[in-house]
Amino acid sequence: MVFMEGKGKSKSGGRKGKEESSLFDKVWTLANHRGFVFPSAEIYGGIAGIYDLGPLGAKLKNNLVQAWREFFVLRETNPPVYELDGSTILPYDALKASGHLDSFTDPTVSCLKCKKWMRADHLIEDSLGLYVEGLSPEELTKIIRENNLVCPDCGDGLSDVSVFNLMLGVQVGPAGGQTAFLRPETAQDIFLDFKRVQQSMRAKLPFGIAQIGRSYRNEISPRQGLIRVREFTQMEIEMFVHPRELGSHPSFGRVRDVRIRILTRGQQMKGEIEPVEMSAGESLEKGILPNAYMAYYLAKETLFYKSLGIPYDKFHFRHMMPEETPFYSGGNFDLEVELSIGRKEIVGNAYRTSYDLSNHMKKSGKDLSVDFDGEKVVPEVVEPSFGVERAIYCILEHCYREDDGRGWSWFQFPPKIAPLTALVVPLVRKEPLTDISFKTYENLKENGIDVEYDDRGSVGKRYARADEIGIPFCVTIDYDTPKANTVTIRDRDSRKQVVVNRDSLTETISKLVSGVIKFEDLL
Repeated sequence: MVFMEGKGKSKSGGRKGKEESSLFDKVWTLANHRGFVFPSAEIYGGIAGIYDLGPLGAKLKNNLVQAWREFFVLRETNPPVYELDGSTILPYDALKASGHLDSFTDPTVSCLKCKKWMRADHLIEDSLGLYVEGLSPEELTKIIRENNLVCPDCGDGLSDVSVFNLMLGVQVGPAGGQTAFLRPETAQDIFLDFKRVQQSMRAKLPFGIAQIGRSYRNEISPRQGLIRVREFTQMEIEMFVHPRELGSHPSFGRVRDVRIRILTRGQQMKGEIEPVEMSAGESLEKGILPNAYMAYYLAKETLFYKSLGIPYDKFHFRHMMPEETPFYSGGNFDLEVELSIGRKEIVGNAYRTSYDLSNHMKKSGKDLSVDFDGEKVVPEVVEPSFGVERAIYCILEHCYREDDGRGWSWFQFPPKIAPLTALVVPLVRKEPLTDISFKTYENLKENGIDVEYDDRGSVGKRYARADEIGIPFCVTIDYDTPKANTVTIRDRDSRKQVVVNRDSLTETISKLVSGVIKFEDLL
């Protein structure tokens, strides 16, 4: 049994003061106000833990997903990664075989007076600062009783701790003919379709299957905005490998020297909270990571999340303790990001061994092995699983900037994932400036640049609105444009401006977004 107190606990980081918690409020308020996220069905009161992404949130999500596809799927050649788009409804038998019916649970406790239900481990973490994930219901009940914990709403006594299955059930067919569930993870589609993909693509080990899609978990106490929700998007890869080949990833040389930060089990046992830094290669040589595929993905994730605007020193990989490691895993390393509301997991990296394929073979009676040089092999699996909504909140908070003399707060999104790339504005709302501005807007749109047009209010206020929603560049059409065919590009971060030829505007912005040139190069 492992208890971690105060800052030593990893998941929530303990209770936070008013100053820190207010950052969440500021970011969440701005995100709601500016169209990033709304409560779903808000006019009817909504449902806790279910949100809609507004126009800017949808664009941010789409850019994040596309960046992930390019980095983890489309550019991967050795081994290749194939994509799947599976059903969100899975049959009872499939989830019984996977273990989710028996083991996909959370500990719950209820108030004896007001009947409020809550996560028992969250109650203990919030009240006592103890990290108790993985403890049995009996152990959690003992902690509640020994510390005289009561309902946070009405102050009355609490029930004993019990377990609650997180899956959302559905009835398929007339009169509830077949019991099924909304999938709790996208991974099971991949395992169920594994043999079909392998045969149709003539794939040889090693190879990966990726999926981006919705998953559902009937959370007991959704909270903290997008951090803990009931419906969410996952981006997952299942990498299938011959058991003998796990120690050697064909492309590992490309990431061997990437520095990664790991909080080891040994450190956690000592109550330490600061991760150690090493290269991906060193993590294997020291036996900290179980195989080369795990090291490969931890290195790739480090590069990816740095590119999203999350500082390197604000995230690390935590080796999950044995009592909290998922039932299917031979070792998990969670990517945790430091936020104002504590450390939160946004990626789960699991060494799933051959658990899933072996169980589905046994329960279904179907052969899910593959031929490997004349040998029948059930592959082992390394899985990086990314949570989209949690990542969106991490990006929002770490890209949020307080008023730095501008008179407004703003988002410093990296250009490649910013909801909008540019805003086209006429200096004043007069012809011919408005006509040229709109034609410039149309031309940028036609060339694949996500751009908006705004001619309302003073140009200063338009710049302010653009900063507030994180638009990297403003393109201003002024009195010189009709005669000189030039426009002014304003940089969000520095607020500096540069004049460029209107004919080269599309190329210039494309190079700025891709990183081929920096804004300073234009000055």
